Amino acid sequence: MKTLAILPLILFSLNVFAQDVNSMVTEAIRLEDLPNEAAALNKLKEVLKVQPAHVYALSKSSELCSRIGSREASASKRDAWFKAALAYADKAIAASPQNDLANVSMAMILGKSTLTKSGKEKLKNARLIKKHLDIALKTNPGNYLAWHILGRWNYEISNVSAVEKAGAKIFYGGVPQGSIKNAIMYFEKSKSLQPLFILNYISLANAYHRDRQVAKAVALLKTVQQLKANTEDDAQHKAEALRKIQEWK
Repeated sequence: MKTLAILPLILFSLNVFAQDVNSMVTEAIRLEDLPNEAAALNKLKEVLKVQPAHVYALSKSSELCSRIGSREASASKRDAWFKAALAYADKAIAASPQNDLANVSMAMILGKSTLTKSGKEKLKNARLIKKHLDIALKTNPGNYLAWHILGRWNYEISNVSAVEKAGAKIFYGGVPQGSIKNAIMYFEKSKSLQPLFILNYISLANAYHRDRQVAKAVALLKTVQQLKANTEDDAQHKAEALRKIQEWK
């Protein structure tokens, strides 16, 4: 009888707890939109203190650490941010292996850690990145960030030399084939899902430029100048786009 008597109080407490977590997530989203990524990350850490397996908080924390780390000039600080991003992504995957956000966060940090490097390092995680993107897109075909990373994957892999690919076959069992045509197709898909994603415009412009479709590339870069900055990186992205317009036209 006593248990039945306190049951409404327990249910009420659980409901309040859930509302508190939702409020913190909403606040984290607001802070990211300002944009203030460090503050958003701190708010997500508060969520994880009370709900350690919160998949959105883990995935977004990984994404923010990846972004913040990418801006670090110091290699040691950048590596520390990337290590944190990988840890959050690992926990997100453990909490929900098929979740698209979790798999995208993992693909992102693996890509940032290796795809910008050369030779064997670029190819080291190629299969694993593709695996996580395939899971994400199977779970949620509307995940624009997954399409963007898949475009980036194809762009980078298509630029690997035959000698490097031969070496990768020895060390890593080879890598799936990537192509600039596929990169363009996937970047375009991402743009159709999220037309305000500035980085994707620049990635798509780079792909068109490599494919010798210079007019299309320049048109995309001009569009970037009309878009509102949505992330802490976008001012730099817009400046990069302006510089490339001058170089390419």
